[in-house]
Amino acid sequence: MNNHRSFGRIGDLVRAFGSAVAAAAAVERGHRPKNHDLSKLGINPEHFDNTRRL
Repeated sequence: MNNHRSFGRIGDLVRAFGSAVAAAAAVERGHRPKNHDLSKLGINPEHFDNTRRL
């Protein structure tokens, strides 16, 4: 494995973590997370509105 590919995976991990933080912060504020953050986390944005808060 070359260094370029391993840094790409690290970048993907950092972006996924950033999306998780952004989505969590939006929910904490009572707002809807952005579609690209939900998609990056594997959540279908169309189904997000149908989820219940506990």
